[in-house]
Order: sequence, then structure tokens, then C-alpha cells
Amino acid sequence: MEQLGTYAQQFYSLVIQYAPKVILALLVLWIGLRVISRISNIAGKSMKKSGLGEDIRPFLVNLINVALKLLLIFSVAGIVGIETTSFVAVLAAAGFAVGLALQGSLSNFASGVMILIFHPYRTGDLVEIEEQMGHVSAIQIFNTIITTLDNRTVIVPNSTAVNGIITNLSAREYLRVDLNVTMPYGEDFPKVEKIILEAIQKTPKVLDNPAPFVGIETFDSHNIILAVRPYSTTEDYWDVYFEANRNIKQALSEHNIQVAYSEGVELGPIGK
Repeated sequence: MEQLGTYAQQFYSLVIQYAPKVILALLVLWIGLRVISRISNIAGKSMKKSGLGEDIRPFLVNLINVALKLLLIFSVAGIVGIETTSFVAVLAAAGFAVGLALQGSLSNFASGVMILIFHPYRTGDLVEIEEQMGHVSAIQIFNTIITTLDNRTVIVPNSTAVNGIITNLSAREYLRVDLNVTMPYGEDFPKVEKIILEAIQKTPKVLDNPAPFVGIETFDSHNIILAVRPYSTTEDYWDVYFEANRNIKQALSEHNIQVAYSEGVELGPIGK
């Protein structure tokens, strides 16, 4: 019975000793979280007013939020009486171990920051990364999400994008649409050139400036390879690509121009 009374006395002493600290720590935690939320909102609005990009703004706001919450946790721990020096040492050791285990992820993280700061591409741009062509649907901290032209979702690690070759097709106001048409040696080139140019000019969304061009690209063993080069905006590229081919074929058929076949000749892709 005496031992029970001793335990009760010790418990009472601990309550008297730590209760004010715990209450103060909880009060500081509650006020601190509200202040941090307020600071994060103000920071986000200030970044928006300063014209900071939509891609990097959420990342910076979250970074500020996490940093302030870590400082708040250390402050609350100090109020309660926890030795923060040891706590920081343990946290640093744990961070080092996690860093070694997540080297690839940290590399992607650093690359994501570089993409958000230097903007080699932005959300909505038409890009080609690691032979994957499509529109950038999202730039995340670790990955870039690309929606390909055949509606597949491709996830590219940011480190792969930064360390590889990036072709940003939206960086220019217009693109050249590369097409090839085969012409038999017996046909008259100026006549075929005129027919093709007229067909291109009737194609919707083809730009007048720069003007379309038709020229002789090379001579095959069986026919002549013509280079057909209309221009379009980035958004209209594939519409022009397919519609121009359709109109050229129809125009040549109407003028009884035989389109010769040449093995290995392809309709030129973007950037050729």
C-alpha cells in the first residue's frame, strides 16, 4: 500500500513537472500549424503575383510548408524537454541511410527541380523524349507524364529526360511537315510540282508563310523522289500531315499522274 502511494506521488510530481510544458507545447503546435498554413497561402499568392510558373509554384509552396513544419516540430520537442541535438543526429543518420537507398529517386527529384526552374518543356508542350513523342500532361517531382499521339500514357523519369536529348516541338511557332511523293521519270516535274502545290494550298491549316515548297530530293532506280514541305502550327501538324497526303493523291489521280512505288521511301516524320 505504501508502494502504491509512492507511485502515486511520483506520478503526481511528473504531472506537476511536465503538464505545463505539454500544454504549452500543444498550444505552440496548434498556433504554429495555423501560422504555417497562413504563410504558405501568402507565399503562394506572392509567387503567383510575381509571375512564377504554374509548374514550380506548388513545389516551392510545399517545400516551404515542410521546412516550417520541421522547425515547428523541433521547437515543440525543445519545449517538452526532448534533447533536440540527439534528435537531429538521429534524423541526420536516418536521412543519410535513406539517401543511399534512394539515390535514383533523389536524382529524379533534383532533375525535376531543374526542369521546373529552367523549363526545357512545359505542361502541354509537344515533345520527343527517349523516342517517345507526345504532349506533356504533367511534370511531377520525380517523373514527367507524356500522353503519346496514340493516347498511351508514358512515364519518363526526370533524370532520364534531363540527361537525354529533348526535342521540344512547341518551342517554335510553326513546324515543317515533311512528306515524300514518288514521280516516274517520264512525268514532267514543273507540271507535277504545280499540281502538288495547288493541292497543298487547298489543304486546311497549311500556313502561307513560310510558303510550301516542292523539290526533287533524290533519284531512285525506278523513279524520282520529291520532297513536299508545307508548314503548320504545332497543334495542326498531324491534321496537315494526313490531309495533305490525301489531297495530293487525289490531285495526282485527277490529272492522271501515276504515283510510282519505291520500296524504303517513307512519309517523313517530324524533324527529318
